[in-house]
Amino acid sequence: MTDDGGKIDYAEVMRRLPHRYPFLLVDKAEDFVPATSLTGIKNVSHNEPFFPGHFPIDPVMPGVLIVEAMAQTGALLMSKSLDVNVADKVIMFMSIDGVRFRKPARPGDQLRMNVVVTRARGDAYKFRGETFIDGKLAAEAEFMAMAVTVEQPVA
Repeated sequence: MTDDGGKIDYAEVMRRLPHRYPFLLVDKAEDFVPATSLTGIKNVSHNEPFFPGHFPIDPVMPGVLIVEAMAQTGALLMSKSLDVNVADKVIMFMSIDGVRFRKPARPGDQLRMNVVVTRARGDAYKFRGETFIDGKLAAEAEFMAMAVTVEQPVA
């Protein structure tokens, strides 16, 4: 554990992940164990940009965005574990397997994305992710990510 109780606040999330509104899907994180595990937290608001179209009468967070929230939690775990500077390296989602959706996420829910490293080799990590809502499993997946050097755009 770290001396801060394993917590990652919103400011650190912003420093470690390149994602921004409307695609930043981790508000904060806790229970950081270097190169081992992290729990990401996403508070789902009725003001999310996807709810007007998915679905206006009975809003449900798209499952693919729950998977993305797990992937961002994995990227945050890698970034902090490897002490990656987002200006030099970005964590890229490589593959996904075994996705299962168990419970829909709705406005007012809090997603808790528990991500555990199942294998690490160099700058590549394999994860098992589970997302919980009110203590109940909402989604699960296995995925891989890799730290990739940022290429500067050609002017």
